[in-house]
Amino acid sequence: MTLAEIEATAARQHLAVFGGFHPRPADGLPERCQTLLLLGPAEPGFWRHVTAEPEFDRQPNPLDRWSRRVIDQLASDLDGFAFFPFGGPPHRPFYQWALRSGRAFAAPISLLVHDVAGLMVSYRGALALPDRLDLPPPIGNPCDSCAEKPCLTACSVKAFGPRGYDVGRCHAFLDSPSGGECMNLGCAVRRACPVSQLYARLPAQSAHHMSVRIAKPSRTPERCTPNPQEKYLRCSAAASQMAHGYKNLTFTSTSAA
Repeated sequence: MTLAEIEATAARQHLAVFGGFHPRPADGLPERCQTLLLLGPAEPGFWRHVTAEPEFDRQPNPLDRWSRRVIDQLASDLDGFAFFPFGGPPHRPFYQWALRSGRAFAAPISLLVHDVAGLMVSYRGALALPDRLDLPPPIGNPCDSCAEKPCLTACSVKAFGPRGYDVGRCHAFLDSPSGGECMNLGCAVRRACPVSQLYARLPAQSAHHMSVRIAKPSRTPERCTPNPQEKYLRCSAAASQMAHGYKNLTFTSTSAA
């Protein structure tokens, strides 16, 4: 099956191929995997589609349960297997895989930025395929042509900076009355990205993810640093934030993305 055929099949579930690469030994993938494809929400229409699915039954983690059912089936149909940015250990290095794809990059605030989804990038899973597919060439980093870089100043409490993401400061703000806009519409930093604004993600989806963010930070707030070599279990924030571009966050929940 060609990449175009896989894209068409995934699109029926409102999923898009957000990039891919041919693994090297250092990527830690099974030898049988000749191509890894990263899947994310296809907009517009993803949230309307997925919330009509049976997993949205008021039980925990509906989006992750839907992702596992749909992507596992897709992998099986392609004689491959699926990986997910939730449910570990083991915790899969989606941040590094995204960078390897050539379609996602480290933004100035250390979150991932994607050529189509911007800072709203999220990954629902990955397909490990036994065939070496023809892949398009890498695309340039959208931040390189962004003169104003509004992401650097969008956070009113400066939770993002050169040292990384300050989980404690962010959560304290979200738990205050002033955090209502971010809770209802999504992170102000991610919304400020010009590419994100073209992606057509619904505010209802962002509100869902914000509402299920886990648990408050530990009594000694930690900071998620932009060092890709650090362990992924460092900060007490929602696991699934990894799935949409935050790295080095604790995998303590699976329902946000």
